[in-house]
Amino acid sequence: MKKTIPFLLLALITTSAWASTGEETYNATCVNCHAKGLAGAPQIGDKKAWGKLIKEGQINLTSDGYSGVRAMPPKGGRAELSVADFASAVVFMANQAGADWREPDDAMLKKINARIEKRASTKK
Repeated sequence: MKKTIPFLLLALITTSAWASTGEETYNATCVNCHAKGLAGAPQIGDKKAWGKLIKEGQINLTSDGYSGVRAMPPKGGRAELSVADFASAVVFMANQAGADWREPDDAMLKKINARIEKRASTKK
């Protein structure tokens, strides 16, 4: 029992350290282009630029961005970025421009992943 508790605490701390908020992911990855609008990236808070994207819907915008679109590389150029973390960053950025999006639940993540897979199969 004494050996189990430290192990469980370590597992809990490690797991929570890996989870990122949308703002943390934005600051670690997305800020490089979206803060200044590099290569046509919509700047965070730009209601006009983001308004067009928000109209596409959360699933479409997230899956297309994750796959790479226009000058944006897949996963924002961060190979290890999960769909869930990427989706959280999209929610954060869209909400800065007036959207009222929520963190995707499991059902939405399944739809996002299905669209990502569909895009990948049509590129082959």
